[in-house]
Amino acid sequence: MRFELFVAARYLRAKRRQAVVGVVTSISIAGVAAGVAALIIALAITNGMRRDLQDKLLGASSEVDLMRVAADGIRDWRPLVERLRQVPHVTAASPGLYGQVLVSRGPHAGFALIKGILPDEELTVSNLLRSISSGSAKELEPAAATASAPAPDASSDSLPQPTDSAYPPLVMGKDLADQIGVQVGDTVLITSPQGELTPLGLAPKYQRFRVTGIFHSGFFQYDSAMAFMRLSDAQRLFSEPDLLSVISFKVDNMERAPEIGISIEQAAGKGFMTTNWIEQNRPLFRALKEEQVVTFIIIALIVIVAALNILIALTMMVMEKTRDIAVLMSFGVELGQVRRIFLMQGLLISLIGTALGIILGYAASWAGGHYHFIHLSAEVYSIDTLPFAPRPLDGVIVAAVSIGISLLATLYPSSAAARILPAEALRYE
Repeated sequence: MRFELFVAARYLRAKRRQAVVGVVTSISIAGVAAGVAALIIALAITNGMRRDLQDKLLGASSEVDLMRVAADGIRDWRPLVERLRQVPHVTAASPGLYGQVLVSRGPHAGFALIKGILPDEELTVSNLLRSISSGSAKELEPAAATASAPAPDASSDSLPQPTDSAYPPLVMGKDLADQIGVQVGDTVLITSPQGELTPLGLAPKYQRFRVTGIFHSGFFQYDSAMAFMRLSDAQRLFSEPDLLSVISFKVDNMERAPEIGISIEQAAGKGFMTTNWIEQNRPLFRALKEEQVVTFIIIALIVIVAALNILIALTMMVMEKTRDIAVLMSFGVELGQVRRIFLMQGLLISLIGTALGIILGYAASWAGGHYHFIHLSAEVYSIDTLPFAPRPLDGVIVAAVSIGISLLATLYPSSAAARILPAEALRYE
């Protein structure tokens, strides 16, 4: 062990005449540990938020969407979909028809975004139908017995009412189902603003559906406002036979979604445009990145306060050890060695506090990510539990910042120790 490190370690664990110096040193170690642990937990939360939101966004939506520039929808879409599936880096494609509707049951109602889908193809670009918590999406599959039969229409009160099983199937989000008060097997009334022209003018079109499944993705925007039905039922409800509003794509590299989107646009021809998950969510991820930087700066103040405690502890120790320092210098210890003794002591305090903080921070992050004991309001945060995603790189960065700040705090007391004059310090001894 080097001489400076040996003396610094002895000073750190030796009994002191003034107990307050030991107390301040312990507080310094605890402060560094608390600051490091808080930084690691905060970074784990922001990383977890980013990862969770990204995973749920990509799981619940496609990576590239193709639409018409004009608002007239996509017609003759079958050959177009087959052609676009051959575009390089495209792994899957799914047609869809979107529309805003009012879903009601008795006195309860809520607005929803309906998506007409082909279930097998939708599952290749989105995972929402895999997150069904009750019921199933199997009835969304077109059946020979029901595909040719006209959908029951609730607008004809004079006709005999069909049984619930005769209504077309519908899968909706859990929060939307809770808002309306429905469960699997219940029927709901869907009213479309794209009505029908009658002798009395334009009247909204409404139709009854049977809830066959309820999904729970954990992402509030989808769970509270999304519902799925068969593509043919959606086209009939919106009076748009053989029409699509979007073709969704899965690609082999989501980070290259903008470039692949341009290739899809070129293959589709004039009159088409694409959007991708990066463009749609850029403000959200930018806000999360800025939040991470601000959080790091604010919580780093805890480490700065702990560094001030280190400065105070070392300054008091220099005052307490003035005679010892003078004796060492009279024995030939150089000024640089005296300076390094107190630098080493500050480094030891920082290393002990940083090590404890890293252990506490990663342990707390693991516990929070494993047990999910911190719940959030999904209406505010879009997710229902607080996610934790600690990264090894964050620990390295936090440890470097903590040790660097602590070493800066040792510069003054170590320089003060090196300026002690042995003759003056020992004059009255």
